[in-house]
Amino acid sequence: MAGHSKWKNIQHRKGRQDALRGKVFAKLAREIYVAARMGDKDPANNHQLRLAIAKARAQNMPNDNIERAIKKAAGGGDGKEYEAITYEGYGPSGTAIMVETLTDNRNRTAADIRHIFSKRGGNMGESGCVSWMFERKGLLVIGRETSPLEEEECLLVALESGADDFEATEKAYEITTSPDAFEEVKQALEEAGATFTTAEVTFVPSNKVQLTGDAVKEVFNLIDALEDHDDVQNVYANFDVDEEELAKYAE
Repeated sequence: MAGHSKWKNIQHRKGRQDALRGKVFAKLAREIYVAARMGDKDPANNHQLRLAIAKARAQNMPNDNIERAIKKAAGGGDGKEYEAITYEGYGPSGTAIMVETLTDNRNRTAADIRHIFSKRGGNMGESGCVSWMFERKGLLVIGRETSPLEEEECLLVALESGADDFEATEKAYEITTSPDAFEEVKQALEEAGATFTTAEVTFVPSNKVQLTGDAVKEVFNLIDALEDHDDVQNVYANFDVDEEELAKYAE
């Protein structure tokens, strides 16, 4: 997979996820809280809450944190009303970028995101300017080193349970599904013994910009800054970077 999944890989290599684990958990808790506030508090009856919990568990978020966020929503919350807003724009080298946020102050968040784009060689655009380049998909990533499944077995389980595509890389098995088939495929793989480094319904780019040289650092720095913002939940981009370029950035 191109784009954001490669950024996730480089985060792990640089140890960034460990350094920001507290912030990551806080964002996941907000997503769970909002999903629970908007629907049933029982994940069995709330599709968005199930997806938020699956995403949190893929990041090894403790069950206590998950349950606390749901109980907070059930108890009326903290008085803040969050709304989901997606911002779109272009980064260095014409990279298309989508930024999903949960905010209690849309004016503050819009100004902050615009500033981050402009400060790091990008340009925030109008709604719809890049979203047509992305397709909503379920994404499941299984690390090769920790997987009890051999490649052929994993491929068979994924496709028989309704996956759209399966890709085996040097480090992982990457399975894409339709949003509707995501939970069924995830459950089938879990029953076969798989655990996930990524398990979420995400945006996958339909076309990609190949990055090399300084452009890799420029785009990664922009995504880094966007993800650091407290209101930003997810960042999607349509870049591709080969392993040699990734290795240079990880040095």
